[in-house]
Amino acid sequence: MRARTVGAGLIGAAYVAGSHWLMTRAPDSSWNAVVVIGPMLAMLAFYAGRRGLRLLTLAALAALAGLVWQGWRGGGVAPTTLYLLQHAGIHAALATIFALTLRPGHEPLVTALARRVHRGLTPAMVAYSRKVTIVWTAYFVAMAVLSVALDALLPFDAWAVFANLVTPVAMVVLFVGEYLFRYWLHPEFERATLAEAMNAYSAHGAAPVDRTP
Repeated sequence: MRARTVGAGLIGAAYVAGSHWLMTRAPDSSWNAVVVIGPMLAMLAFYAGRRGLRLLTLAALAALAGLVWQGWRGGGVAPTTLYLLQHAGIHAALATIFALTLRPGHEPLVTALARRVHRGLTPAMVAYSRKVTIVWTAYFVAMAVLSVALDALLPFDAWAVFANLVTPVAMVVLFVGEYLFRYWLHPEFERATLAEAMNAYSAHGAAPVDRTP
């Protein structure tokens, strides 16, 4: 698990660094846009396909095909606009996913994830995990709004620093900061390692984790 986590982290860091280099080296290159955005669309299509989400799979594949077509033919939507749509769109989609689980009669997303790594949730844990779901929702909304605002107000290179470098750091800081804050505020909560928490996020939708002794 640790080796996989480290490997995934290194691959992610290389992708971020490569994307930033391509964006700022030739921001108007259609083929650079294919290299930067294409892998994420392919991963989305693979994820949706494995879960039987046919419409999402087809939409992701169609977007990927259109991106490659634009790279080959040239013209179309400006690559810088595609980068903005990708960054702001991902955060808006995540905000929507988290927010929908806060509706009456639904289980907050972080609560559902917490059930994967704990034998049972106390009322205090359920209440806290709902608040964390609200925090993540607000975070994703803020990032989407900031992305659009910075794109309108700053040069593209400055926006690229925010999108490629500040964004992943901010997410890690929030994830780790919430983990540390949780056990400072609620030392009575059952402990779960960061690796277990990360695994719960990455494996959401699969079978529950068995923590029975």
